[in-house]
Formats: sequence, C-alpha cells, structure tokens
Amino acid sequence: DIQLLTLQLISLQHCFWVTMKGRGPYIVDEIEYKNLNAEMNQFYDKSCENVDEVKPVTLEKGQICVVFSEELKCWCRAVIKSIMYCAGHYQTECFLVDYAKYTFVKTKDVRVAVKAFMQIPYRAKKCRLYCTKPVTLRINFREDTAKIVPAQRWDNAATQYFQSLLKATTQIKAKLCAVEDNTFDVILYVTIKDEKVCINDDLVSKNFARFVETEENTGSPAKDQENQTSLNVESFPVKIVNPTLAFRPVLFEEKVPMNLETGRNHVCQKQSNRQYELTREKFLGPTFTESYCWPPVARGCDVVAISHQGNDPFLYIPPVLTFLQLGSCYKALPNRNGPLALILCPGWKKAQLVFELLKTYGRCSRQLHPTLIILGQNKEEAKRVKIQGCDVIVTTPYSFLRLYEHKCLLFCRLCHLVFDEIEVLFSEATEQVFTILDCYKKTIITEEWEYLPHQIIAVGTHWNKHIARLIKEFMNDPYVVITAMEEASIYGNVHQVVQHCVSSERTAILLKILDFTPNHLQKVLVFTDSVDEVEMALKSNSIFALKIHKEKEFNFTYVLEYWTKSYASGNHVVLVLTDDCMQFLGITDASCVIHFSFPSSPRIFGQRLYNMSDNFHNESSVDQEHTKARSVILLTENNTCHALGILRYLKRAEAEIPPELHDFTARVLEAEEEKKFARPLCTYLKAFGICKNRTVCPDRHQINLQIDMLQNMPSKITQTSGLVTILPLHIVNATDYFGRIVDKQQDQYTTLAEEINEYFKETSNNIPIKKVEKLALYGLCEETLFHRVQVVETPPKEEENLFFNVKIKYIDEGRTRQVQSSQLLHLPARFQHLPPQAVEFIVCRVKPIDNEIEWNPKVTHYIHHKIKGKPHEAKIVLTLGNTVWIDPMVRVTRLSDLKMYVNEYSVRSEILSTGLGTDNPEHITQLQKLCVRVKELSHMNNLESIKEDTAHPENVSDLQNMPIQENSTENCKSSKMTMGNHLCGNFYPEIKWFQNEVTVTVKVKIAGIADYKCDFSKEKVIFSACLGDKLYLADMELHQYILTEKSSCVIKDKEAAIILAKEKKGAWCKLLKNKNPHVSFDFEHWEDFEDTGPFPVGSKKLHCTSAVTEDLVESSDDSSVESDE
Repeated sequence: DIQLLTLQLISLQHCFWVTMKGRGPYIVDEIEYKNLNAEMNQFYDKSCENVDEVKPVTLEKGQICVVFSEELKCWCRAVIKSIMYCAGHYQTECFLVDYAKYTFVKTKDVRVAVKAFMQIPYRAKKCRLYCTKPVTLRINFREDTAKIVPAQRWDNAATQYFQSLLKATTQIKAKLCAVEDNTFDVILYVTIKDEKVCINDDLVSKNFARFVETEENTGSPAKDQENQTSLNVESFPVKIVNPTLAFRPVLFEEKVPMNLETGRNHVCQKQSNRQYELTREKFLGPTFTESYCWPPVARGCDVVAISHQGNDPFLYIPPVLTFLQLGSCYKALPNRNGPLALILCPGWKKAQLVFELLKTYGRCSRQLHPTLIILGQNKEEAKRVKIQGCDVIVTTPYSFLRLYEHKCLLFCRLCHLVFDEIEVLFSEATEQVFTILDCYKKTIITEEWEYLPHQIIAVGTHWNKHIARLIKEFMNDPYVVITAMEEASIYGNVHQVVQHCVSSERTAILLKILDFTPNHLQKVLVFTDSVDEVEMALKSNSIFALKIHKEKEFNFTYVLEYWTKSYASGNHVVLVLTDDCMQFLGITDASCVIHFSFPSSPRIFGQRLYNMSDNFHNESSVDQEHTKARSVILLTENNTCHALGILRYLKRAEAEIPPELHDFTARVLEAEEEKKFARPLCTYLKAFGICKNRTVCPDRHQINLQIDMLQNMPSKITQTSGLVTILPLHIVNATDYFGRIVDKQQDQYTTLAEEINEYFKETSNNIPIKKVEKLALYGLCEETLFHRVQVVETPPKEEENLFFNVKIKYIDEGRTRQVQSSQLLHLPARFQHLPPQAVEFIVCRVKPIDNEIEWNPKVTHYIHHKIKGKPHEAKIVLTLGNTVWIDPMVRVTRLSDLKMYVNEYSVRSEILSTGLGTDNPEHITQLQKLCVRVKELSHMNNLESIKEDTAHPENVSDLQNMPIQENSTENCKSSKMTMGNHLCGNFYPEIKWFQNEVTVTVKVKIAGIADYKCDFSKEKVIFSACLGDKLYLADMELHQYILTEKSSCVIKDKEAAIILAKEKKGAWCKLLKNKNPHVSFDFEHWEDFEDTGPFPVGSKKLHCTSAVTEDLVESSDDSSVESDE
C-alpha cells in the first residue's frame, strides 16, 4: 500500500521533494536509511566528548555536513545554504537532504560529514512534472483585459490545487520519464475515491499549466509511458510560497484558501492586489532616486536620501514594508509591546498621508497594524494610547516624546527609525529629533542588540547642517544618495561665492577671478550663453581657453584629450562652454565652475556643479591635500527673480553672504509683495499673526487700502464696536468661522429670511434661471429652507450644457458649494437690498501646538459641534474688510430661575483644553505692526481727504470707529478707521464730555498737542492731530444736530476742548449715535451740572441722567466679558 502524500513545492525551482518506495536504480530500501540514522546518532552522540575532532575547520555555502535537528531529535545529513551572524553567534541555514526540511543551526553545532555516512544516496529526491510548465493569469488594468500566458514559476493557485489533490488521494504513483541535473521528471497519478487521475493532465485541463512538446513526445505525457519506470513515492510537508510582492524577490508566507472552487480566484486577487494599487496610482516603476534608495533600505542599511522628490514617502515605504515581512529577523527581540518601525513626520498632515499609504500598500503583506499617533499636551490622552500588536507607528517628534514619557519601553523592539522630510524636522524640532536619536542609540549599543537589525532612514529635499551630525554620530556606514546635485555640492563642501555686479562688469569680474597663480592645478569651467564674448575677453588678457558649443561643429574628442592630459601644479585649464554641451563631455574633475551666465533652473545649476563631483569631499573624508571645489555665481540686475533662491541656498551652504545681497534681496522681497498687492490677505497672517512661508505664499502680507476697507459690508460691523452677539454658521477651522452679527433689538436678516421662505413656499414663485450670470444673486432651496446665494464661478462656455455645475456662495452664511445651475431660482429685487450678512470671525491669541501651521481636525471637529448655530457674545478687537478679530468669544447662558446670566464656556479656553492649541500673545500685536508699516499719507493730505470725503453724503455713512486692539487685560485705545476709500493706521484718543443747556464740551485727552485740525458738520465732528509719529483721529457721529458756525475747538492746558453749540437747547441723553468704548461721560463735572442746572427738573431729569447710566452700563458690560475664564 502507498502512503498518503504531501509535497514540498519551491516555486523558484518548479519542483517538489519525494521519497521513493519499491525497486529500481534510484531507490534504496527504507531499512537502510533507518540503519544509517541509528549509526549516525550513535557516532555523533559519543563524539560530544571530543567535539573538536568532528567540528569542521571552515564553513561555506554548499558544504555537506551533519547537524542535529531539534524537530526530528536526531542527527541528519545536510547542505549549508547560508551563514549569518545573529544574536551574538554565527548561525547556518541548512537543508536536511533526507527529509527536505530547512533548519537553523548554530555553527558550533555543525559536524563534519564522515565519508562512511555519505555512501547512501539522499532519501529526498527532487522531482518536477514532466513536460508540464506553469501558466498564469495576466491582468491588464489599463485595457481591462485578462488572458492566460506562460509563466516562469507556479502561482499560488496552482500550488494550492496541487496540495488539495494530494490531501484527498489514497494512493500515488509516479512514472519516471527523464533525469536531468539530479532532478526527476515524472508523471504523477493519484487515486481519489477509486478514480485514477493524472495530475499533469489535470493541471493542464484546469488552466494551471500547459504541455511543452519535445522531440520524443508530441502528445499528452500520460500517453505512451507504460514502459517507463514506475515508482511509489512519499513526499514532504508543503510550504506554500507567495510570488514576489512587487518590490523585491523575497519569498513571503501567505495563508491561501483551501477551497478548490474559489482558491484560484482568491490567490490571484491576493497576488495582484498590490500591483493593482500601484497601477491605479499610475505607478510605472521606481524613479531614478528610488532605484538607488530601495536596495539598501530593503537590505536593512542606514540610508540618507536627498532628492527633489525627497518629500515623497514612496522613497522608503515599499522597501521598509518588504523588510518587515522577514519575521525571522525579529524573533530574537524581547517579547514585549513596542513598534518595529517608527516613522517621524514634520506635522500631522504628512503623518496622515504616510499612514494612509501604509494601509494601502501594506494590506497584501503580513499584518503590521500601523498606528497613527498625534498627541496634544494632555497627559491623560498619552496614557490612554494602546500600542499592543502595533509594528509600525507614524507620528511627529513632539507627539512621540509625549508618548515616551508614559511608555518607556517604546525603544525596546524598535529596529527601523525613519525621518520623513528630515530638513523640516531639523529646522522645526531639532532638539526633539536628537533626543529621540540619543534614546535609540542607547538602546541599540547594548550587547543583545549587536546582531539584531537596526536601521536609520532620513529622506528630504534639502541638505541640512544637522544631517552631517546624524551621519557621524548615529549611523553605521550609511548609504548617502543625493540626486539633487546642488544639494550634493553642499554635502561635498563646495565653496560657494557670489559676486554681485551689474551686467557690464561681468567681464572684469571674470578676469579678476582668473588673475591668480594657484598652488594646485586649476581646471575651470566658464558657463555662458555667449561663448564669443567670454573668449574675446580672455584673449585680450592673454588667457588661453578652449571653447565649445553645439552651434559650432567641434571635435569633442580633442577637447576631452586637452582637458584630461597631465598638467603641472600652478597651471590653469579653462574651458568656456554652454549648458547643452555638458552631457557630451561628461566632465567630473573640474575644480572651479564660474556661472558667467546665470543658470536657467536649479536643475541646470546642479548639473553645472556635478562637473566638480570628483572634488566633493564631505567632513568625514576631508583631506587638506585635496583641491577644494569652488563655485562662483555672477549675480546681476537681470537675475533679480533668483536672488531669494540664491540667498536661501547660500544660507544652507553656510557660505559668506555679501551685505549687498541682503539689501538686494530685501528690495526683491518688497517687489514680490507689490506684485501680490491685489491678492487676498494671507490666511495664516490673519489666523496667527505670522506667515512662516512668506516667500512662497501666493497671498499678500501687507495692508491694501483699497481692499481692506468696509465697503458693502453688513451695517452691524460699521455701527458696532466692543461687545456684539455673533452666530457662527460655517466653521472653517478651530479659530476661523463665518457667520452673522445678530442685532438683539431688531435683526433685519431674521425678518428677511422669514419673508424669503414665505415667498418661495408658493410654487408659482419658484422660477428657474435660464441664463446664469457670474456674481448675480439667486435663491436656492436647501432641504426645507431657502437662501440667498451668489454665483462666484461658472464653467467655461464650451463646457456648458443643459445641466452644468456652478460654484455658489451663501452670502449670509459664508460657505460655498457646487450646485447644478437648474437649482438656482429667480430672487426678487426686494430681497437683494439687504447687504450680505456673512462676516469672517477669527478668535485671537491661540495657535496650534508644535509649530504647526494648520489646526488638527480633532480640534476643528470639536469646536464645530460646540459652537455651530449657537449665539455667542464676543468683543471686537480689530476689523479689516469683512474680517473681524474677536477676543474673547463666550457662550452666555441665561438661568431663568435665578434671573441671571452665566458664562458657559470661552471658545479660546475650549481650544486650549484640547491640548492641541497654545497661547499666541503676539497675534494682534503682529497685525497692528502691519498697520504701522503702511506708508502713511502726510498729515495735511489726510486732513484734506477727510474734508473732501465728508463733503459727499454718500461717504458719510462710511466713516466709522473701529478698535484695533482691546485684549482681555489691556485697553490700548487704538483703532482702525475707514475714511471713504482710505484705511489708516490711526489711534483713537480718549474722549470725555459734559454739557450745559446750550453747549456740549468734548475734551480730547491727548497731552502736548501741537498740530491739530477739527472739522464740523451738522451731525458730525472729525478731529485729527499729530503727536510724534502717531496720528490721532476721532470721527464722531453726534446724537443730535449742532450749529457749525458757533462751534469751535481750542487748546486748553495742552488738551483739545471742542465746544459744540446745540441747535436746540436742552439736555442730550448721549453724545454719539452709536456706542464707542473710547468716549465716556466726565463725572468731574457732575457737580457743575447740579449747580448750573443743566438738567431739567422732574421726570425729564430722570430721563436725561440716562446719559450717565448708559456709560455705567457700557463700562460694566465691557468688564464682564474681559476675561476668557
């Protein structure tokens, strides 16, 4: 009887291992193997007393030996497959030739194979299916087709089906057809449920294989083979092997479904899943940089990669995932919770991207359970983090150190430390990065880590001076891959020199550079757009130089021979050339490159520097005898657009920067800002008071008088200062919202909204728009409510059809969205008169932690649910255009039972409580500095413009008082004011007033006024004055009319006193139409009122004292909301 077979299939060899029973030239009786086994055990057990006599002197790959198998509990003949150093000792991977098993054995346990034990052939025979070759299903995702094609190896589906047949069989026979290189070509027959099946034929019929015809065989291998040797075979346990996983030819173990009906589909899907993901992402293969990075990373080496694509996580993700599949490399690690790989990113947004890529491309491999960890300053949050079973952590340096405070064993299993965008990490979190590196270094220098994998990977776009320390102190013989040549020159310590000159002086500067006798041979390349110009200048000064350019036929061989021949020290070899000749010459040993013409791009600049690559010498290999490479840039007025880039490059290269370059760059920066003058004010500047990427930010960073003014804005902004009630409706992020200012007495928008919804309830009023116009106002139904919307973007004419999308803005809420043009409804003119109510609110004095420039979605989500659609009390501290800065913003709740109001929460405090925000005390101060930087008009011109504007009735309503800074701890009494079409960085003075029956006296509290002007109109007074570098301006819209001809302004005790003659005698209840925090009643003259009797007696007196009461209430209201807490 034949025993049930299982097979060992190795896909790279297309083979399986068997033992043979029966009679034949290749078969040895099983009893002989048992005897051999007993003799070997007896001999090697006794030799333990004299181990040195049976230990091999040397070991090498392919050597035959004898080892002890812990699994089989006996001594076995073996062949050494590999030798490695691991966990303090050498270890060999051996193949047991009698059992077809692989095992790992310490080198000290390897024994010499005695000749007497090698007489019998190996029990395990390597076989393959005769004339049967594998096929596979090739899927073309682009053409959406699939077809069966020849393959180089058996795929998992075929292996799985093969194994299933063997498990179901009761008897197996093999017909030997040929022997080649110790491999038996056989035809396998199995018996399943009393039915005999030829496996070779069956695999072909199931489209797992194809027949390969030979001269001796033109049909099925199952036919015409009756006279060949018949063998009974026994094979070994199957090892299912998955093909290469797209990145590296390494075998990975996969669990494959056992169901024969669906197994093939599952396996094919598993095999092509990663390839499908890559194809879907239009991945055509590794880039130039990836081709250099992936091999050393996949081998576990330390790697530094600097490239123009250095911010792409694909530089390290595929090879790191590949290495992490080698589970055997990590078996010696302590059995604790902790990651195998740590990826540090410069911010939460990049960490989120890396995490998503790991999930996408890691789904086909063994489960690594990647975890994204972004922690705030709340210690309890760090304590709650679970990392059990997590092999990869993606985080930021700040978050990781917060986690490390509570989980000190994070480094105990850490083998791979990856720094994404290393130059950003070093610039934003230098201390934190080196703290992590120190902790990692202390872990891996211990004895038990000596032979475990430990790897540091750093990728980025720019070289940073701290990278040199990273390589020197923390890396072990790293691969440094720099494909950005301009960055390689920094790594290679190329001396960068900038000569700032005008175009006409370039020739003189060039001759000066070449007019010296060097100590060493100098090979100089002069890059120019005009070869003849440079050649004539050199000839006139007796400097011999070769020239070459593509427009002129020239012998490149002659130039190279001249360049490469031997010269004595102290000589000059000068070659003048154009950029298009570099690739043909292939020069790498130049000692100096002169950029007579400025390079057209960073790529060209890098290629020029590459001509000196033989003279690149980093700090670890600096030799004083080497000629130091030098790069000389001639920067003229024609290259102003490149000045900023050159300055940044010189700073990174730590080169000497000429003072004139700083001045030149400052002028360029100013010019660049002028170009952006029509752009919106920078979002980051508004939100945090500073823009970290100012040179590349597309928006402006200064005040534009024509844009930052209050035109066509809700009247509540222009009529209100100090405390307001706001209703946030659209939450952009944690501190930036759009909404409305609510009028507590009579909210015009509420009335309008009711009328609009009542109007559109009538179906006959829902009139679709036939032609959509940009910036026009329309109605739009959203769920059951109707809104006023404005079209802000329409598709090009050629893209318009019956139903096309337009971008609209809800003018009363501030949000935008895409809708179909057919959804827009005609909006009657009476609903368009009320100006747009949406206002942008920004909460002051708070910013994200860890130098982040964007709010974490956790904070935004929390604030969104906290404040949206709920009225809040806020204090306006600054207004520019349609943006209002508020501090504080408080949710006030009325306790009806106690008839009082309480502050439920402060939004700023809620943001801080998340741990993801921190204090930003300079927020408003930075914005105020912007206002000061605005080029102020002369004092007299300001006064003339005021006089001119006030003469026009349409401009009168535009004159409003806007406070610039009133934070929770200080009232600075400074303001922004809109005057017609001018926005000035002015200060609003403190004003006290009192009255009698006929006049009102207004005291302007400015000490030492020397130059002032006061303009009177029937219902308005405008006072302006200069004191030092400050311009004070008070624009007062009066509660009642005055007699302008009888009103006057005098200086008394170095203070201005404005005497206003009342048009009608009597007491004024208040001075101004609208409240102003800088204007208050003068209580020092209270007794004067009583003595002179300015107030009427009786009920009228009670009514008029409300002027005093009103000021008291305002003062009380201001103080009640001053604090956040």
